[in-house]
Amino acid sequence: MNKILAYLVHPPTNGPRSILFLRLMAGGVFFWEGLLKFVYTNQGVGRFTKIGIPFPHETAIFVACLEIGGGLLLISGLGTRLIAVPFIAEMIVAILSTKIALYRGTSPLPLPPALPKVGFWAVLHEIRSDYGQIMTTAFLLVNGPGKWSLDAVLLRKSSAPGAHKLSATKTQADLSAGAAD
Repeated sequence: MNKILAYLVHPPTNGPRSILFLRLMAGGVFFWEGLLKFVYTNQGVGRFTKIGIPFPHETAIFVACLEIGGGLLLISGLGTRLIAVPFIAEMIVAILSTKIALYRGTSPLPLPPALPKVGFWAVLHEIRSDYGQIMTTAFLLVNGPGKWSLDAVLLRKSSAPGAHKLSATKTQADLSAGAAD
């Protein structure tokens, strides 16, 4: 368990600066999709009700907040690996809850406006955004947020010479002050 936690909270930050573009793309989409769930009920509560998600109102609020907050985390490159895990899970649920019914032709959601409307090819066409989000987020989970990220800034600050001595000295001073009270 400690190895998994260490993997999630200590991502590599030596990747190319261009990872920023992937974070902006995936984080931006999650962010504005979260906002849309609050602005348009058919994107949040209405959609979740139609596809049979339990507790649609509460779930829509939770997912919207996750997407807004998590999208901002991805954009900034803070906690990138930590937020990637629930985003990948969310995208798997989104695919399973909407695309199977589309394949079968039983979707309660509006069908695509143009052919193909149902079946295998309709799923391939409609899954493109979900697929892009899941693949980009999986890339960030594996490779980390890159050099231009808050994770990289925090890593540089924590590994700066004297950073550990300063925090250890401050901790000792705080403990001594607390003991004197």
